Amino acid sequence: MAPQSVFKQIIDPDSRADPYQFYSELREMPVRREDDGTYVVSTYREIVDLLHDPRISSDRRNLARPAPGEDEADVMPSLSFIGLDSPEHDRLRRLTMRHFGPPHTPGRVTGLIPEMKRIVTELIDGIADRDRIDVVDDIAYPLPVGVICRILGVPHEDEPRFRVWAEAIVETLGPGEVDRAAREKRRVETGLQLSEYLKGLVDARRSTPNDDLLTGLVTYEGPDGRMTPEEIVRTAGLLLIAGHETTVNLITNGMLTLLRNPEMLERLRAEPDMIIKTVEELLRFDPPVHFLSSRVALADIEIGGVTIPAGSPIVLALAAGSRDPAHTPNPDDFDPDRPYNEHLGFGGGVHYCFGAPLARLEAQFAIGQLVARLRNPRLLSDPPPYRPSSTLRGPRHLMIAYDGVLPAAPSW
Repeated sequence: MAPQSVFKQIIDPDSRADPYQFYSELREMPVRREDDGTYVVSTYREIVDLLHDPRISSDRRNLARPAPGEDEADVMPSLSFIGLDSPEHDRLRRLTMRHFGPPHTPGRVTGLIPEMKRIVTELIDGIADRDRIDVVDDIAYPLPVGVICRILGVPHEDEPRFRVWAEAIVETLGPGEVDRAAREKRRVETGLQLSEYLKGLVDARRSTPNDDLLTGLVTYEGPDGRMTPEEIVRTAGLLLIAGHETTVNLITNGMLTLLRNPEMLERLRAEPDMIIKTVEELLRFDPPVHFLSSRVALADIEIGGVTIPAGSPIVLALAAGSRDPAHTPNPDDFDPDRPYNEHLGFGGGVHYCFGAPLARLEAQFAIGQLVARLRNPRLLSDPPPYRPSSTLRGPRHLMIAYDGVLPAAPSW
């Protein structure tokens, strides 16, 4: 039997706890062709070039040959704007952004800061009588799902349903041939359940408008026209899933990294203003998204000494690129003082994550307060168990112990 390629070793479930051990070898060839015809790009400069290259498509309908178990009928129900190209992508992104942030809705995210602080305070107050917690279940999940549901206008009592749907969808994402047909089937089935729920919310907002983002998507009509009901449902589904899943991993990966670097944790406790650059370094050092695996070449592209043929699938290894020594010195060191910290934690180009400002705030508040308020926090198991996805990589659970909880500072 032929040995596994280095890329297949990375996405193998047995490597989930430490894929970084393979990334330096992966970068030895900036562009690699896998046996299935996928081209894996792993160096910073080449990834950035492709993120800004109009010859790269995000629409998998442009594949010359669909992956096993995947055809156009499967892909179509999940086409939110992150799976579309210009001009359709640009129109839908503008219509969504109008109700999410500047210039038209500048206070959508910043206006939630008191609510975010309240949620974080209540979550940490709620663990004060315990001596151990699961960071995922007790802190990292409840905060972002509560916030994104508040933004969209999802009833609080329905929040638990999204965890089931989100996990089912996320666990089907990412590169790999193993059980692909079954994964695609689960993704489509779960997506249909989520869509049916969201259709009900859309109908409710159409008859009874509110001050939430979903109402904006339903009622607004401007120079770009208005979203169709199908576009609204797909966009809302994207925001619900992407709006909390990546942040859960960012918070959890961040706490794991700090607990593995206790000197940095103590420094952050003494210098709380460090939290901004700490989160930025976490986005580079151990990001929540490791791969963009839905790109397709629209033409023959020469890059990194390789020609990628038109119609070929492309995987951009973002986490490998952010640790490229040609881009940043000592990339495998966790260093919040890094003077130049341009990373791929939120992607790039026209598909740059527009939820980045919200994710940064949530991570800053959650990690900052956990560090400030937990006495002597420590890992109970290392490495922790990881979720199946190689793309949205993060612990399924992160059990820690501590010796009590300090009260929240009055200034907080």
